[in-house]
Amino acid sequence: MKTYEQAINDHYSRDNLTDSIQSALDRSGHVVSSHEDTAGFDEFHIRGREATRELADLAGLEKGMTVLDLGCGIGGPARTLAAEYGCIVTGIDLVAEYCRAAEMLTAKVGLSERVRFQHGDMTALPFDPETFDVVWTLHTTMNIENKAALFSGVARVLRPGGLLALYEVCSGDVKPPYYPVPWASDGTIDFLVPSDVLKRLISVSGFTEVAWRDVSTASLDWLRRTIDAKKTAAAAGAPRTVGLGVVMGKTAAQKSGNMVRNLDEDRIRIFQGVFRRAS
Repeated sequence: MKTYEQAINDHYSRDNLTDSIQSALDRSGHVVSSHEDTAGFDEFHIRGREATRELADLAGLEKGMTVLDLGCGIGGPARTLAAEYGCIVTGIDLVAEYCRAAEMLTAKVGLSERVRFQHGDMTALPFDPETFDVVWTLHTTMNIENKAALFSGVARVLRPGGLLALYEVCSGDVKPPYYPVPWASDGTIDFLVPSDVLKRLISVSGFTEVAWRDVSTASLDWLRRTIDAKKTAAAAGAPRTVGLGVVMGKTAAQKSGNMVRNLDEDRIRIFQGVFRRAS
């Protein structure tokens, strides 16, 4: 029987991802010298960099804040927070290949002094108590079964009065979702919960709600526009660019299509939230 870590890596990991990204960049003639140059493929949550900036503004991120990015992927949001908000960011991810790719891209854009990455489990955080000003996570809790352990760990590593900022997928009224989706090929590693359950788990871990908003409609609109734009570009014979397929694999288009269906049929909902740890 597979361990949880094996199941997560089987779903997310790509053999030689770092080399694959570099090869895709070389084939397309895509030069990476700034974090802006990676926006098309390194932030693979819904609405990409637009949503990253939205949540950062909602949380009031400022220069010099220390941020822990849970489930950092290949580091796109972490680089945005460092480059645009002046934050000092540590990313952690259970997929070692993501961490290696994140380090490569961060070095390319000259942000290695402000952003670092660590392979590890976000439910067993390897950091001292009261280390960070902000804990940040985008589209990750769907893969976490023991959310109580997750949020108690977040509270432990946050400084008193620190913030939890999250952008998450929750279950809707209709179940189950159509698979595959970006976080799961089937129900094995899918641990979606309704938004009220997620908020309650955060609250009992010692947090007070600062902001909470449903962005499902905006998410659905963005997905539809993005899919339509790709179809239009392909029909026009536009040159292929480096996109999410380099990270998500050959099923990227199917996963995006299922996200549209899931949102449209209220099988999933998308939320942004900010919570404050007790002082």
